[in-house]
Amino acid sequence: MQETIHLLHTNDLHSHFENWPRITRQLAARKAHWRLAAGTHTVLTFDIGDAMDRAHPLTEATNGQANVAMLNKVGYDAATIGNNEGIGNSPHVLRHLYDQANFPVVLGNLFSDRTTQKLAPFAVDHVLLHSAGGTRILVLGYTAPFLTTYHANGWYPELIGEVLPRQLHAFAGQYDVCILLSHLGIEMDRYIAAHYPQVDVILGAHTHHLLPQGEMDNGVLLGAAGKWGEHVGEMELKLADHHVTSKRAWVYDTVDLPAEPADAAQIKAWADEGHHLLQQHQIARLPQDFPIDYNHPSPMLDLALKALAEYTGTEATILNAGLFLTGLHQGIVTADDLHTQMPHPMHAMKVTLKGTDLWRLVREMEKNRGFLRRFPLKGMSFRGKIFGTIGYRGLSFDAASRTVYWQDRPIDPDREYTVGTLDHYLFVPFFPTIEIMGDNQIMFPDFLRQIVARYLTKHYPIESEGE
Repeated sequence: MQETIHLLHTNDLHSHFENWPRITRQLAARKAHWRLAAGTHTVLTFDIGDAMDRAHPLTEATNGQANVAMLNKVGYDAATIGNNEGIGNSPHVLRHLYDQANFPVVLGNLFSDRTTQKLAPFAVDHVLLHSAGGTRILVLGYTAPFLTTYHANGWYPELIGEVLPRQLHAFAGQYDVCILLSHLGIEMDRYIAAHYPQVDVILGAHTHHLLPQGEMDNGVLLGAAGKWGEHVGEMELKLADHHVTSKRAWVYDTVDLPAEPADAAQIKAWADEGHHLLQQHQIARLPQDFPIDYNHPSPMLDLALKALAEYTGTEATILNAGLFLTGLHQGIVTADDLHTQMPHPMHAMKVTLKGTDLWRLVREMEKNRGFLRRFPLKGMSFRGKIFGTIGYRGLSFDAASRTVYWQDRPIDPDREYTVGTLDHYLFVPFFPTIEIMGDNQIMFPDFLRQIVARYLTKHYPIESEGE
């Protein structure tokens, strides 16, 4: 028997809703096309994670529920999660993110209990689908196993080299075609293809790679649709008697897909709704403006350093000015103001170092200060434009003597010091001492904007009526 299986796939949308109307119409059109085509055709639709990103106000305001509602309208056959869903949400939010989903979340390598390896409660470890011609299709899904950050957030990821061979062995003989939803990145996809040819297709994500015609590695077809909804992916598998005889892949450029007059209004409505919901949450009343300066110390940077010190319980804190897209103005501050100012999914982190290593860290920062002041940083959770100047609280540096001071005293080379900063500095390549020598404790679940909100609420409360 001859049949064709068509795979439609999206990945790393990151709440770029400006592309969503065109994407949904393209997915619907391709499904309709193959339903009417002659022969035996099956169309399956998958999302490979990072559909949500709290940088968009509607995602932030609804804790991602708006994203799930949008996915529901497409009719996905399955999805997996990315780190924006897995690490960008508190455990409670993630547990309930997919309560209203009309598709299964396939995620075989994330557990809520390390000892029993109990799967995350919103997930299934596989889906077994059947084509119109009776072909058995095994769908597996994995997300990038960031051990440090997932553990800090109460989840326990498993490495792919452990879970994939176990699952392939467990389902041996139960499927004809194996599809892997991989939010692991292109290098891991290539590794899997080289070592596990039992997988027929890998639909990729995470590293935002684009494979315009796919990539055939060891007989395994890799596909990926880039980032931000800029492309939609499609694959075609031809089968004879349930055996794959050919595979090919391609993508559609979203910008080339037809727009409709109502698109712009809908895109604006999504953003407006998010802003409106966030504006309902009033945080504080400021007695003055707190401007930000990317080249010099500023009131906003100083305020955030104080907030971080209070949250982490440390005597010294470090932040960069580029984290703040705006300053704060006198008067009422809302959740919308703070989200607009700090859209980044970054958490506080306590870094404990010996004095000699703290000296080295400050020297790294001082060496890079001029370069980073205007550096256009991208990725690694940063949603701003430039890195900006580096600000210290409780630390200082004398360039002439090359002395680092802690609370106005020279640091003791043999003493241990704990500094409050952000997990972001663990991932950027500029300060290797943090990763190499630091005892690093990431603090979940609050983001920087929530840390600042706590501080503002405490120190600049909104007076009650009549006061």
